[in-house]
Amino acid sequence: MTRQQRAQYRPAALDECLNTVRAYFDQFADQRDKWRKRNFGYHRELERIYAYYVPKNSSVLEVGCATGDLLAAMQPSHGVGLDISSKMIERAREKYPQLEFINEALEKWVAGGQTFDYIILSDVLGFVFDILALLKALRPMCHARTRVLINIHSRLWQPAISTAEALGLKYRQPVLNWVAAEDVTNLLSLAGFETINADSRILFPKRIPLLTRFANSWLAPFKPFKFFCLANVIVARLPQAPLERRRNERRKIDSGAEIHSRNALTVSVICPCRNEAGNIPHIVKRLPQMGNATELIFVEGNSKDDTYEACLKAKEDNPEIDISVYKQSGKGKKDAVWLGFSKARYDVLMILDADISVPPEDLAAFFDAIASARAEFVNGSRLVYPMENKAMRFLNLIANKFFSMAFSYLLGQNVKDTLCGTKVLLKKDFEKLLANSSYFGEFDPFGDFDLLFGASKLGLKIVDLPIRYRERIYGETQISRFRHGWMLLKMCVVGLRRLKMR
Repeated sequence: MTRQQRAQYRPAALDECLNTVRAYFDQFADQRDKWRKRNFGYHRELERIYAYYVPKNSSVLEVGCATGDLLAAMQPSHGVGLDISSKMIERAREKYPQLEFINEALEKWVAGGQTFDYIILSDVLGFVFDILALLKALRPMCHARTRVLINIHSRLWQPAISTAEALGLKYRQPVLNWVAAEDVTNLLSLAGFETINADSRILFPKRIPLLTRFANSWLAPFKPFKFFCLANVIVARLPQAPLERRRNERRKIDSGAEIHSRNALTVSVICPCRNEAGNIPHIVKRLPQMGNATELIFVEGNSKDDTYEACLKAKEDNPEIDISVYKQSGKGKKDAVWLGFSKARYDVLMILDADISVPPEDLAAFFDAIASARAEFVNGSRLVYPMENKAMRFLNLIANKFFSMAFSYLLGQNVKDTLCGTKVLLKKDFEKLLANSSYFGEFDPFGDFDLLFGASKLGLKIVDLPIRYRERIYGETQISRFRHGWMLLKMCVVGLRRLKMR
């Protein structure tokens, strides 16, 4: 397509647009592999970006898949590529016979009830006649945990891209739209989606040893360099109906019968406890019953007092409450929480610290946030309401405020209090998080940051829930401000490296 032809490319209707784009990509299909090789650095960076968000063996739909290279790089368990160019699809089928490729425009495709874990639109929106209509067409392909991943070129790069095309360094394309990230976020909202995260990546798209990685991993995540990045990457989801209602409508039990209870969700409360004997009876007495069933799991951590015996007595004295007691074989809070999670039988996983600085009664609000699907990961925040005099010492408060700013930046979502022990998520999301835990490595003895980092990488909607932080009624704090503060600083470095400088 010549510059003059492209200047005249102003389709008046969807079919005219589709015909023009189809003809262009049919013509380009024979040359795509050659141009992809010439611009391998850019395409390799895109693969790295999407591989961060898309775990292997997920179900993936790529809209505008071309010859299927990006889709194949995701190593999906079920991969479907959609493209309007019959010649592109023909080559994709030859290269990747293990994947499914369909020659159709998304606006006209009937998915037949198929849904996907991830839907990718990479460098697609520039060729779309009606972006809002396209985004609305994605909705039937989304289930409760689907993530829509979109990347677009920054408008700042338009002169550079036009120059590269004029010099023959890039193939000319009939770009119809140059939309900004905020435009896409707005269109997603109008289409009924919610933006989870938006990021800027790829500062240097050409592949030059050392320079490319340095620019894209060490410079691109930070101001002012991020303003000059080529790609804007947006992660979105469909706001969900309350989980209880979805369960009522769709979930099947093993016998095949529908669940009709309004509160079909079940809850596992994990309570790691070490030297907390005096708090155990209060926890049992004050724990609310949530959902269709609630179990309380004590994980005792080799206490110096009689905490383990107190847990066993609480179980014996309260047969009407579903209580389990386990003795921790390892060390640290994370080991205790992970043991409790592994023993949990129910849908929602909650962590309740045994010091009762977060009142057990507040767990009902956490349940409501997760059950209503307003959040997919609920993080307790102690820094909103006034605290009791000795609930948090001044240096601890300063440290928490610093880490809240640092981790809000790292996670790409507002997190006011990273160190509150009360965190809630679905068990199936924890299982996905655990399967991808090797990405971050063993660095967190508490488990809080494994959960937050993992939730961010999975694209979960993280929501802070303010709680009233209480002074201890028994025992002493087991947090060392300076030793653990130093460990948290090291975790910030790990998060910076794995979440931003990736």
